[in-house]
Amino acid sequence: MGREFIHTFEQWADDYDRSVFGGDREYKEVFKDYDRILETAAAYARGAVLEFGVGTGNLTKKLITHGFEVTGIEPSKKMREKAMEKLPNLHMLDGDFLNFPKLIDPIDTIISSFAFHHLTDQEKDQAIDHYSRLLPINGRIVFIDTLFDSVREKKKIHHWASSHGYTRLLNDLQTEYYPLRQELADLFQRHHFQPYFKQLNRFAWLIVANKNE
Repeated sequence: MGREFIHTFEQWADDYDRSVFGGDREYKEVFKDYDRILETAAAYARGAVLEFGVGTGNLTKKLITHGFEVTGIEPSKKMREKAMEKLPNLHMLDGDFLNFPKLIDPIDTIISSFAFHHLTDQEKDQAIDHYSRLLPINGRIVFIDTLFDSVREKKKIHHWASSHGYTRLLNDLQTEYYPLRQELADLFQRHHFQPYFKQLNRFAWLIVANKNE
């Protein structure tokens, strides 16, 4: 998803919920209004849902509460265990954005929160191409993730993190694969999706992409 980040998530599993709910000062702005953001994502789901990067199951729980049938894909064993503690009946599979077991039933929505940036640009392209073949016409992708509106905005955020001494956050921003909004829009359009973007906090954006052919 990329798999090179699994070790990080194995280490983060025990503290993940504390971080996303405001307990980590460096990441407080990244996950500001986290619960509301997840509610927003869940509201855009429809039909049968496939979720990538389940993590500890926070978005999954919202989806199930809204009445959706969810199949979860998560590469980290420790994250899967944490999610199953919350949601023991969840249909959970070992996999990532690019490599996951063949699905038996059709799906209508592919959803993920704070995870798609682990893929390189080439891997993002491969993933969206795959999803365009999995989803029916009018099926949709719903992502929550950090992205940037421009190179200038990206540099401003990097400077902000550096000036506050947020070394772990700055390292993440510089070493993972956070896209520009237009780059991501171009990828979706190339594979017959019409994307919609809405910024939800300084870092997080909602991306809803409907398959139109």
